[in-house]
Amino acid sequence: MPRPSSTIGLKIKTVAENRRARYEFFIEDTLEAGLVLEGTEVKGLRSGQASIAEAYAELKDGQLWLVNANIPEYKQGNRFNHEPKRPRKLLMHDRQIEKWHGAVTRQGMTLVPLSIYFNDRGRAKVELALAKGKKLHDKRETEKTRDWKREAARVMRERG
Repeated sequence: MPRPSSTIGLKIKTVAENRRARYEFFIEDTLEAGLVLEGTEVKGLRSGQASIAEAYAELKDGQLWLVNANIPEYKQGNRFNHEPKRPRKLLMHDRQIEKWHGAVTRQGMTLVPLSIYFNDRGRAKVELALAKGKKLHDKRETEKTRDWKREAARVMRERG
């Protein structure tokens, strides 16, 4: 009897997405990390108002932290509400943290969150990218190729 197909790592509900990250950075590698949440943060995430546009990840004392991510307060949370922009711990294996720590310190890379989502088991996950910043001429080149592809697709549609 064949084994059932694996559904591990499926994105079920994307809560927040950093769309500018692919424009601002060259993405070298991506990885899924767990997110440690407290109290009403899960309900705040499920409302769909979270923002990771200015967020980044940093390494402190051998642990990975998501900094400057905004998870809004839950309206019915009253005095038990959380702080919207507090640093949140990310869960990754020690070997992965060490590998990325080396890339960040030696090669000047940055850890950028691409999206926050709930997986098929209902757990909040962050898709992290190991990225290198683009220079202004790189951004212009990206924009030029994107415009060229868009124009080529438009011409192909018109010709049939």
